[in-house]
Amino acid sequence: MAEAQNPPKDLRQAPVQGGPPPAGSSTTGAIAVAAESTTATRMSAPPSFDVADFPVPHGREEEWRFTPLDRLKGLHDGTAQATGTVKTEVSAPDGVTVEKVSRDDARIGRAGKPVDRVAAQAFSSFEEASVITVPKDTVLTEPVRVNLHGEGGVTYGHTVFDIGAFAEAVIVIDHTGDAVRSANVEFVLGDGAKVTVVSVQDWDDTAVHCSQHNALVGRDATFKSVVVTFGGDLVRLNPRVSYGGPGAEAELYGLYFTDAGQHQEHRLLVDHDTPNCRSNVAYKGALQGDDAHAVWIGDVLIRAEATGTDTYELNRNLVLTDGSRVDSVPNLEIETGEIVGAGHASATGRFEDDQLFYLMARGIPEREARRLVVRGFFAELVQQIGLPDVEERLISRIEAELEASVS
Repeated sequence: MAEAQNPPKDLRQAPVQGGPPPAGSSTTGAIAVAAESTTATRMSAPPSFDVADFPVPHGREEEWRFTPLDRLKGLHDGTAQATGTVKTEVSAPDGVTVEKVSRDDARIGRAGKPVDRVAAQAFSSFEEASVITVPKDTVLTEPVRVNLHGEGGVTYGHTVFDIGAFAEAVIVIDHTGDAVRSANVEFVLGDGAKVTVVSVQDWDDTAVHCSQHNALVGRDATFKSVVVTFGGDLVRLNPRVSYGGPGAEAELYGLYFTDAGQHQEHRLLVDHDTPNCRSNVAYKGALQGDDAHAVWIGDVLIRAEATGTDTYELNRNLVLTDGSRVDSVPNLEIETGEIVGAGHASATGRFEDDQLFYLMARGIPEREARRLVVRGFFAELVQQIGLPDVEERLISRIEAELEASVS
């Protein structure tokens, strides 16, 4: 596979990177300055809680041009009425509070506003929001687990994770079953907090899932997100990060395995709006089968006031069979030159012949060699989760996907 170089360990030595995509890739890249573009995501309307502020998309808009609108089941045009059910189970350690609140609760909306019509529709349509609070100075020894199982129909939701100053927590959000689901999820981190979030999309093949994840990371706080997408007919996620104080760090990891007919779209924005903050993005995907379509949009905006920023983003895709398509678009928008470092890289391709030859020359059959290459491709991201039961489940899921691709 034609592969971009790994980012330097010390980004102080790394120049801003751009230029054309590698040969054989459907990738594009861009670096813009403030005078040429006003927002990193080129949205047609400013973020808003009001669905009326967003026109109904037609598919020609920049933020919708990759998405098959007819498969959204009406989430984008207001015709999808909440008629379904999602069974929600929350397992929380002692000290964590779980509440159902109305939409006028002051904790709702602090991490960010909806950035498209689907997210605004979800905000306008939920009946009650869930607020899960980890108090100040609390260090959890067990994860907070939120299991959402779709039981059919259209559902909307809103969840806020309120993490107090200097608290430490691991959060696992698990999506299974069948649903047409649109939701907003907020993560508000107090100063010095440390949070790891694992969001697993393991829906049935007929499910549709759109969700915006907003994280507001406080001074000297650390936010790690691991997004894992396997199931669903269409999945479109918008992870977004902004900063509440200097010294904050965000790590956004993701892996996706796109099968025949599936559309999986991940659209990220890291908004460096505060001095001396750091971000690192790494997403990897594998695709197999006719009409498997993966989309990755990685936007990083470094505002004029965000001096001392240190950022890097990487997307890699491994195409296992003919008939699959990847669109990968990394973007850097830089409004100040007073930064530590900034760069991006993207690569899409098949197996490198020398990788297979190396393993087969040592007596490993081709079928097993292909498995080892793909398993190694995903291993570093799976290890970011840090929960053995979740890691084992995901490895088993990858093995099942590989069994289908090499059988």
